[in-house]
Amino acid sequence: MAARSELTTRMDGARSGLLASGFDALLVTPGADLRYLTGYDALPLERLTCLVLPSIGEPHLVVPALEVPAAQASPVAGLGVQITPWQETEDPVALVTRILGEVSTVALDEHMWAEKVLAFRDAMPHAQQVLAGQVLRRLRMRKSAAEIAELREAASAIDRVHSRMAEWLRVGRTEREVGRDIADAIISEGHARVDFVIVASGPNGASPHAEVSERVIEAGDPVVVDIGGTTGAGYCSDETRTYSLGDPPAEFSDYYAVLLQAQLAACAHARPGVTAESVDTVGRDLIEAAGYGEAFMHRTGHGIGLDTHEEPYIVAGNTTVLEPGMAFSIEPGIYLTGRHGARIEDIVAITHDGCERLNQRPRDLAVLPL
Repeated sequence: MAARSELTTRMDGARSGLLASGFDALLVTPGADLRYLTGYDALPLERLTCLVLPSIGEPHLVVPALEVPAAQASPVAGLGVQITPWQETEDPVALVTRILGEVSTVALDEHMWAEKVLAFRDAMPHAQQVLAGQVLRRLRMRKSAAEIAELREAASAIDRVHSRMAEWLRVGRTEREVGRDIADAIISEGHARVDFVIVASGPNGASPHAEVSERVIEAGDPVVVDIGGTTGAGYCSDETRTYSLGDPPAEFSDYYAVLLQAQLAACAHARPGVTAESVDTVGRDLIEAAGYGEAFMHRTGHGIGLDTHEEPYIVAGNTTVLEPGMAFSIEPGIYLTGRHGARIEDIVAITHDGCERLNQRPRDLAVLPL
């Protein structure tokens, strides 16, 4: 959990963003934005919990009365935020509206439930609703040293799971059986929650988001393993490595070499001052030059932090200039429909003169014994 001083800095940054944008207030319901600003991991319920942060004035955390003890036990209590409860027979949206008073523009967190968004619109018909991303995005994209340390811990934890893959990935087992073992290891190696497990063998590896299935892994199969979880501190891991059960097909080895070259080049290019889209271009150009351009159908990467997918996205058209503290995946892939596929993914963090690769597992194709 972030220190009180860091949470205070984030709240101050959000308020400064509101003033700079000309917005009167920010409304944030349970989710990553609320955790980022206050450290409170509130339950997303039908009962409204909402941080009310005016550009000028006292912040409030509006909570159901039965959630007051949880809010008071969280870092919110030390941030100068007034915890304002509402009873079961009260209208919490009306309470938020009274706290805000007359406002012209209100920024809403981007993952607020639609029923809450519409209720606020009906309660404040003369206030313009805007997305809070333009206020919070710049704050969340630039991780503090403490956040990078948490991401480094998350990366080490998922590295430890990948280091054990030979225990589970064997001929004759199903993807689902392997996936269950991996999920158990994600928890035992240091995560609080399993977020996803992809074990895509043979032709299933040609689908970037393949679900684990009852397919039995065969000799010679390439297997894409993409796994991630969330640590107790709330930060996410995400790492992909590609394995082979014995020697893979010759064409697979050929394009894996191209993929490795592209991933290394993209990582080497990532540094302060270059754009997010240029990182995508460097690796993609190598894959296209080798004749596999159409087989790389997704963006090169996504930001990571309290969410597995967040800004900055490493994709054509994103002209965001990379700055120290930004953390994201670099994960080019090549997918041949009906045959097999491969992906190599690392989380990197931009430093003052380059980038740090947070995942430390080898990127070469891991050929496992039969």
